[in-house]
Amino acid sequence: MANTSTEHEVLAVVFQVRSLDSGKPELEVLLWQRALAPERGKWSLPGGRLRADEDLSDSVRRQLAEKVDLREVAHLEQLAVFSDPHRVPDARVIASTFLGLVPSPAVPALPSDTRWHPVADLPPMAFDHGPMVAYARSRLAAKLSYTNIGFALAPKEFTLSTLRDIYGGALGYQVDPTNLQRVLARRGVITRTGSTANPGRSGGRPAAMYRFTESGLRVTDEFAALRPPGTGTSFLEPP
Repeated sequence: MANTSTEHEVLAVVFQVRSLDSGKPELEVLLWQRALAPERGKWSLPGGRLRADEDLSDSVRRQLAEKVDLREVAHLEQLAVFSDPHRVPDARVIASTFLGLVPSPAVPALPSDTRWHPVADLPPMAFDHGPMVAYARSRLAAKLSYTNIGFALAPKEFTLSTLRDIYGGALGYQVDPTNLQRVLARRGVITRTGSTANPGRSGGRPAAMYRFTESGLRVTDEFAALRPPGTGTSFLEPP
């Protein structure tokens, strides 16, 4: 079938670090299950067609609110355009993707056909949505290195152990909390609140509470790099 026109859709890759209380935090992505052909039964990113009277940002926010009732996105930014002529069967559809981040421990109310799925264990995905998730995760990992984007994944106040779990869950490997605190505090990314956490069952010294200094994205060190264990340390800055 020849393509006679080009349509434009907007899709959101929405991440949240979940299962913090279990001790096994994971980065999860929001997906909805398709009820109609094509790709019936497979899982898709939330989104849809761009209207003639809206820009991309307005479109993705509208569709997150309408289709999955998600209004708790702390950060939303445009990522990439996917334009393979055959990405959708029998149609010419260009997709603009967005990265959305939901802070922990927010629990958005979701429709019955929409669920969180671990990024490391995705279900059967529709079209090219799997590669879109992989691309978004790589961009998130990079931005955790050189920006303060962690503010969009964390609660308003947190201990260093919670922040370690959030970064570790987002990156997929363990992060040393002492090194993390040293780097982020030196960059002015996090600040002590002056309060402490409630003591746990084992007692001991209450942990200090921190917050992100800003709730908007900024570059903190454009040359910084996060690296997994086995490369010297799990959180590195340039020499």
